[in-house]
Amino acid sequence: MDSSYLAFHPNPSKPTFNVPPGSVDAHCHVFGPAAEFPYAPERKYTPCDAGKKQLFALRDQLGFTRNVIVQASCHGRNNDALVDALKAAGSLARGVAVVNPDITDAELSALDAAGVRGVRFNFVKRLVDSTPKSVFQGIAERIAALGWHIVVYFEAPDLKELTPFLTSLPTTVVVDHMGRPDVTKGVDHPDFQNFIRLLSENDNFWTKVSCPERLTVDGPAYDDVVPYARELVDRFPDRVLWGTDWPHPNMKSHMPDDGHLVDVIPKIATTQEKQRALLVDNPMRLYWR
Repeated sequence: MDSSYLAFHPNPSKPTFNVPPGSVDAHCHVFGPAAEFPYAPERKYTPCDAGKKQLFALRDQLGFTRNVIVQASCHGRNNDALVDALKAAGSLARGVAVVNPDITDAELSALDAAGVRGVRFNFVKRLVDSTPKSVFQGIAERIAALGWHIVVYFEAPDLKELTPFLTSLPTTVVVDHMGRPDVTKGVDHPDFQNFIRLLSENDNFWTKVSCPERLTVDGPAYDDVVPYARELVDRFPDRVLWGTDWPHPNMKSHMPDDGHLVDVIPKIATTQEKQRALLVDNPMRLYWR
């Protein structure tokens, strides 16, 4: 792995919050192992190996039942590691792939049979090379026919430019990590209110209220991020998802304890009804219907 890369927490704690039965970690990854699933030559970073056995062990320790495994940029458009993990998990995992525009119908069908239910479009410039939006539009039209959805990853300053494209997409759109707001500005700042407006005006838009460790400026208590996630859960209780983001690629400030991340959940979903919607009902409706 890169010399500056932080490996995942070696011994995460057992959460004090007991997640509802059937809960889904709706955003996590598998990396390698590289000896079996090499990283993409065009990658922007080289992570530590973090394979399916480690992911499933974490799932069990945290009290979750299912995973949604998202293809990460270090594997590029080769989804072999993702598919291998999905097949090993059987009905307990679903996937979000990254695909080439020239992928064949047979290849899409094979991904669907393995448990893939969406594609990811990554607009974070430090992680991927720029792709013309017409390419993404063509992929979107093809996967809509399969009943898949689109996961989009971008940073808050890019939302205004991306909005016309995003709202033109023909299927459900799930925004990673609350659109990465600047939590020093406050929930009422126009930047975050623009994101809320996007969800308010487009019923097909969902978001993941995840990754406080990426957004915080105060540190591992994550209290500065909680108001943002809670606002979204309160406003859109049937269109929010939660995930660990294990193994937390490209963290710079610290490596989170996944047990502590789970203990943030009751701060953002403050009733049993909201917790069940966030962790069970919503991901089951989107990925296992």
